[in-house]
Amino acid sequence: MESDDGEDPLVRPYTITRGRTAPRRDDLTLITVVTTVEPDEARPAGRRLEPEHRAILELCREPAAVAEIAAELDLPVSVTKILIGDLAALGRVATRPPPAAERGGGMNVEILRAVRDGLQRL
Repeated sequence: MESDDGEDPLVRPYTITRGRTAPRRDDLTLITVVTTVEPDEARPAGRRLEPEHRAILELCREPAAVAEIAAELDLPVSVTKILIGDLAALGRVATRPPPAAERGGGMNVEILRAVRDGLQRL
């Protein structure tokens, strides 16, 4: 079914990812924390970024979970993971497990709430 603007809703995510349907990285989960890394002046920024890549860079100036990013951009999680993987490969974002997972302790209630809120916005 086509949307009101005449664009098939499945075509845009497929175009954004250049036909890729799965991320190259398997370490990105819903609670992986993503943070923008400022480009090194001596290193070029790489290929031209899609608007969604730029939106992720802007959103992740403050650390954000993958689920939050997907919800904020109104994109499927699988597409969001592909885009984050692109940016990580370019050195434009850093990814890490949430703080509680790094310590090997229980889950942080604040992170769980943020993920829940992000999923509810999807």
